[in-house]
Amino acid sequence: MDTDPTIRSYPDIGDRAFGKTGRIIVLVIINVELYLVATGFLIMKGDNLSNLFPHMDFDIFGVHVSSKKSFVIIVAAIILPTVWLNNMRILSYISATGVLASLIVLGSVLWVGMFDGVGFQGKGTLVNWNGMPSAVGLYAFCFGVHPVLPTLYTSMRNKHQFSKVLLVCFVFCAITYSSMAVVGYLMFGSKVESQITLSLPTDKTSSRVAIFTMLVTPIVKYALLVTPIVDSIEERVLSSSNTITFSLLIKTTLVITSVVVAMTLPFFGDLMSLVGAFLMVLASIIFPSVCYLKISGTYKTFRLELVIIGFLVLVGILIAFVGTYSALANIVRKL
Repeated sequence: MDTDPTIRSYPDIGDRAFGKTGRIIVLVIINVELYLVATGFLIMKGDNLSNLFPHMDFDIFGVHVSSKKSFVIIVAAIILPTVWLNNMRILSYISATGVLASLIVLGSVLWVGMFDGVGFQGKGTLVNWNGMPSAVGLYAFCFGVHPVLPTLYTSMRNKHQFSKVLLVCFVFCAITYSSMAVVGYLMFGSKVESQITLSLPTDKTSSRVAIFTMLVTPIVKYALLVTPIVDSIEERVLSSSNTITFSLLIKTTLVITSVVVAMTLPFFGDLMSLVGAFLMVLASIIFPSVCYLKISGTYKTFRLELVIIGFLVLVGILIAFVGTYSALANIVRKL
């Protein structure tokens, strides 16, 4: 970005490096990633609410709808009006409470372990090599925020503080993730679910606090995730005369299709591992490295920097291949 002040976003970087093709590739990666993460939110809500209220199934036109699927539909209906909004300022402020929500969930889980009779005697295999590909994909999912970094950088008043901001954010995330991982393993061992809230006893107040805290935040963030997708479509399809009608149609269609995907592939952990291994690795490791080599011209001369970046790209390709294969195999096996 320092080589060209006109670069304002991640797609701009792709355009600067590889022209229109680079911009399209970046847009596709980012939008598919956002769409699947939003879909994962619906799966998460369906899992947790059906765990709390398992008898919410019903029959419609002779078709049985399970409790999990019914909650996916209900939550989508609640979310839909927030997606219709054009002014996302209020939602962006509310979504900033995600940091507080993370701490509340971690505190609630700790409380369950310490005071609600679960304890910290969970047992299991300390290192499960068969699960390593999925774990790598989930790590990439947790830390793969790089597509938003250019926008964050350009919005900062003091850009010299950018490295410090990244350091604080990534350290905070690493500590929070690690704490939850260790606590979850100590409490439930290898039997811990892909979402720790599914392992918590549902009759405890602290468990319900953790579950409902996890549910409230995604309801707000869903609209924020879908909005960039809508904007990308509107830029290419809509004219000024039919913007409102078709915009509502696009937003509604995105919600409906994500409900269908969530009901068809209700595997939160595997879906997020797939997103992390394939899309996040592409967007956070491979593509930034390749774009840097192209824009800076580093690829023209053989030196240590080229070797290091080339090594990162190879590691990214390996992670993407192994993690994607593992996640897809797990999804197909569960279908």
